[in-house]
Amino acid sequence: MTHANAPLTPAGRQRLVDRVLDYGRPLSHVAAEAGIARATLTKWVARYHADGPDALEDRSSAPARRPHRLALEAIELIDRWRRDYKWSARRITLELVEQGHHCCVRTVSRWLKRLGIARRRDLDPTGENNRQPGRITARFPGHMIHLDVKKVGKIPDGGGWWAHGRGSKPALASKRAHKQKVGYTYLHSAIDDFSRLAYTESLEDETAATTVGFFARARAYFAVHGITRCVRVVTDNGTNYRAAAFARSAKSLASRHQRTRAYTPRHNGKVERYQRLLTEECLYARVYASEQARRNAIGVWVHHYNYHRPHTACADLPPASRVHDRVDNVVTSYT
Repeated sequence: MTHANAPLTPAGRQRLVDRVLDYGRPLSHVAAEAGIARATLTKWVARYHADGPDALEDRSSAPARRPHRLALEAIELIDRWRRDYKWSARRITLELVEQGHHCCVRTVSRWLKRLGIARRRDLDPTGENNRQPGRITARFPGHMIHLDVKKVGKIPDGGGWWAHGRGSKPALASKRAHKQKVGYTYLHSAIDDFSRLAYTESLEDETAATTVGFFARARAYFAVHGITRCVRVVTDNGTNYRAAAFARSAKSLASRHQRTRAYTPRHNGKVERYQRLLTEECLYARVYASEQARRNAIGVWVHHYNYHRPHTACADLPPASRVHDRVDNVVTSYT
């Protein structure tokens, strides 16, 4: 990219050449005015004489002659052997040397990369290029609904060690007051892939029955916002999502239930990213004195996320702006 003060852009070269050829001015005078060497201006005038205005453009810096460049026949052999026999770069190098093409393993590796077949997974068993994986994007609201559960520890009344500090007297007193374990809260979340509209509930477990009830309420919530059709529901491989009860529920409320590949959370990345936002902006954004206080805050934050928080996937608009029907965006806490 040419910098702002460059005197020798193609247009600038044309002006200098015109001063020499059209006005008959000396080369040395024009070069001194432009702040360049006389030899440089002589070069551009000579190129203009030889090839016209197109010669004032920058030329490629690649050498015109490469005596040690790998022959085209060898490149074709690299491509054919890789596709037909799945040979490694080292094996291909040995075969090329036997054929009289002198090269090193690094050269063959570079050519495999340029040809797009450096990795075995780039080729199918027949030697053809595999289809490159693309990003799955929903085409309309309700096309894909992502579900997931996040387990977080409950907050004892009065606040736990997070509020008072680990090992502090109030934290130890709170621990002695609750002889039984406080337990966990299970945050069930559903998010529409197209609009990013989300629905979250704090529940006591993640059993199949609880998940079925949550999914039914989530579908009702989406229906209020105009998402009356659910084509695909995407979940991980948790026991609650593999249960027969949830399979029947998903079949009745959606056209297809798709489970992601094991140990591949990125395939359910929309809801995973939403849960990260929920964690950073709500769960650990402040200190809560009780579990109920945090649950109330979650409800307020989800409302803020859906109706007020700008989302980059929605052109910096809130998710509710991408659904067909709108509902009242005022919650009781705003009175």
